[in-house]
Amino acid sequence: MPKMKTKSSAKKRFKVLGNGGVKRGHAFKSHILTKKTTKTKRQLRGTAMVDSRDLASVAKMLPYA
Repeated sequence: MPKMKTKSSAKKRFKVLGNGGVKRGHAFKSHILTKKTTKTKRQLRGTAMVDSRDLASVAKMLPYA
């Protein structure tokens, strides 16, 4: 059988951790930042974890992770 392909968009957005969790970046932080408050932009810094309800769909996109 041929190998399954990883979704290119998913490999750029998610990082699988050793404990089985998946790390992700925050949305709404890339452009149109002038109308967003400093507090909002500060809280969007860093990373977050993918919710447990979404782990199955992320795992489908990253078959070998």
